[in-house]
Amino acid sequence: MQTVTSADGTTIAFDQIGTGAPLVLVAGAACDRAVDARLADGLAAHFTVLNYDRRGRGDSTDTPPYAVRREIEDLEILLAAAGGTAVVVGLSSGAVLAAHAAAAGLPISHLVLWEPPFRLDPTAQRAAREYAEQTRALLADGRRGDALALFMTVVGMPPEAIAGMRRSPYWAQGEALAPTLAYDAAVMGDGAVPGERFAAITAPTAVLTGGAGPDWFRAVGAAAAAAVPGATHRVLPQQTHDVEPAALAAAVREFVGTPYARRP
Repeated sequence: MQTVTSADGTTIAFDQIGTGAPLVLVAGAACDRAVDARLADGLAAHFTVLNYDRRGRGDSTDTPPYAVRREIEDLEILLAAAGGTAVVVGLSSGAVLAAHAAAAGLPISHLVLWEPPFRLDPTAQRAAREYAEQTRALLADGRRGDALALFMTVVGMPPEAIAGMRRSPYWAQGEALAPTLAYDAAVMGDGAVPGERFAAITAPTAVLTGGAGPDWFRAVGAAAAAAVPGATHRVLPQQTHDVEPAALAAAVREFVGTPYARRP
């Protein structure tokens, strides 16, 4: 484990593995670097991977109050640790954070977004806003377990599975991560693709979605790619939101190494 110190004094922990061009892996909601270790290992076959704990997770510290710009600063210091620039691969809501960082002008050589969970219709966007409000209220009341259960419900886990998770050794780890669910909700905003913000992205960008997941993920992927100048959208066959490391690594390697990944 290595650490860097962000602009506000927060300690950000990361593992560095592999050889090749530097790559920073950005976790999604309710995940830390331990959860993403398999993906990091797959990418490390082709890249030098910095797999980090976002603030408030794992071995990283936290500095309230939260602001999305602080997570962008965290990513900025990691890019410096990677040598000044790197490929950035964001997962789920971590993909949205990575895109915001790219729009802010961070020195990202290539940007890869895996299934950013935007919503395209007003009803789903309203549900996303209601989820964010409920999450903040539950956490303010100290109900971390209920906030985690709400997140699991929203992502489609059946009640009996959530009940089983509550009895499992994982639950204590999940409750420790629960306060950061509000962070990811803040990153997602109102749930809509932020077209004006994404129009500022200049890094070569690929949006990847799974061929075995829900249709709406592929529709969102296409919409997100359309919002970023010159971006591409690719569907990985037989993949769900829980993407296989080898499939993601192959797609990232192909994107970084092909002509359409570079602009004049």
